[in-house]
Amino acid sequence: MQYDSLDDFLSRGKAALATGPVAIVLIEDDTEVDSTLRHHLDCGFTAVLALMPEGFALAGDVAPRVHRITHDVVGSGDFTAPVNRIIAAAPGLWMFYCFNGEYLFYPFCETRTVGEMLAFHTEERRDAMLTYVVDLYAGDLGRHPNAVSLEDAHLDKSGYYALARNDPANHNHPKERQLDFFGGLRWRYEEHIPAPRRKIDRIALFRAREGLTLREDHTFSDEEYNTYACPWHHNLTAAVVSFRTAKALKRNPGSTFDIETFKWHNSTPFEWHSRQLLDLGLMEPGQWF
Repeated sequence: MQYDSLDDFLSRGKAALATGPVAIVLIEDDTEVDSTLRHHLDCGFTAVLALMPEGFALAGDVAPRVHRITHDVVGSGDFTAPVNRIIAAAPGLWMFYCFNGEYLFYPFCETRTVGEMLAFHTEERRDAMLTYVVDLYAGDLGRHPNAVSLEDAHLDKSGYYALARNDPANHNHPKERQLDFFGGLRWRYEEHIPAPRRKIDRIALFRAREGLTLREDHTFSDEEYNTYACPWHHNLTAAVVSFRTAKALKRNPGSTFDIETFKWHNSTPFEWHSRQLLDLGLMEPGQWF
């Protein structure tokens, strides 16, 4: 289905929000749009919403399977606004959001659907799931000057760390069960990344409810949504592998000429499999076996 605007979708297409989980893909440019949508269709989302500019094309096998909504994510300057409108329209529904060139991986995703995972997560009385945004980059920038290549994708196998998340409203004491996570290209090239954008944690999977809002730092207005685990044991976490930072660093005139390659001694080819991310500690199966 195709909709002229988000208003049009919320008027005519609300049947897509009848059951979940629903994926919201915010499409900023024409890089790997089809592969992003295919990946999330294959994860088992009941509906995939593609918010994208009018002029972008979709592959013939993808277009009939997604809900295409005309929306200029970059021009609007606010990725949270459309997500928050969809949240308000479907309280109780599990949702996921990402950008094009980003791919959700969760424990055992090769054999289990995202719905099965979220059913277990719900049983653990959790309404949100922490995801780590793991930077991907092409190994050979000579062949792939935009830093994007599915076949030549690499990631950092180490260099990730966490710091306490302080609460300005409570004399800067650390927030309970919340951490700021860092690593990947945002850490290695931090001189080119504004400080508020250096974190790699994102609450990408969440259950909508009335009054809930997503904030620009990828956290939510309900502080419990921003926790990495419940008080009594470790919970599931997932990963969003993403070309978005590499693409931006090579597109930005202020950084592109400083980067001949993203590879370093801790680079390793990405295997496009959840086992690799589990082995590297970039997601956690919790009690789900």
